[in-house]
Amino acid sequence: MNTESDIDQQKPAERIVFFDTIRGLTIISMVAFHTTYDLAYLYGIDLPWFTSSIFQDIWRAAISWTFLILAGWMTQHSRNNLKRGAMYAIAALVVFLVTSVASVDTPVSFGILYCMAFCTLAYGAGARFFKRLNPLIGITICMSLFAITYGVPRGSYMFAGLSWLGFPGPGFASGDYYPPIPYFFLYAAGVFSAIAYLSRDVKSYIYPSWMKRDYCHLLTIIGRHSLLVYLLHQPIVLALLTATLG
Repeated sequence: MNTESDIDQQKPAERIVFFDTIRGLTIISMVAFHTTYDLAYLYGIDLPWFTSSIFQDIWRAAISWTFLILAGWMTQHSRNNLKRGAMYAIAALVVFLVTSVASVDTPVSFGILYCMAFCTLAYGAGARFFKRLNPLIGITICMSLFAITYGVPRGSYMFAGLSWLGFPGPGFASGDYYPPIPYFFLYAAGVFSAIAYLSRDVKSYIYPSWMKRDYCHLLTIIGRHSLLVYLLHQPIVLALLTATLG
């Protein structure tokens, strides 16, 4: 969920539209996922294929993992990662406040926007470290750590105060939970992947021409304004479902 300025190149014509397209497709998938979730859990529609199978987890991961890896990649094209991280942090705070006041479902504490804020700010503060490490080694380390720590936030810990990191304390609950452990490692793998790709020995254009073509302008627009769509889609979906289903 990156803003339009994130992938601007030195010339507007060099914008890599491919990233907008992927982001747009992922946003549409996210809207469909949340609509299905609302139907099943808020409106009581019987959807066993969603509520009683692993499909829900796979679908959720396909969305969030794509966002995180892509956000990590975009650090290499952002003019100011600290500013971008601050923007995510503000958006995460808005989501927390709105979901807390609305009380429609469990408030969102330390969700995907918080994770992207934390990771982007962490990268902005330590970008030199990423540049010094061989990117292929970095990818290997990060994906290994992601696999090793993946189950950490699924546990319940007796100590409080570290839910923000990935150790949910007593009574902690969130409607969307993406703590830095393990998801920072996935984000960092995206960073190292971009560094590896961009450091190749190329003579002219780094990205092939097909990645710069606008194959579906609607997806491009959605992808360029993905953060706005993220912030607005749930209230709109709930309003439409309420008007339709009562």
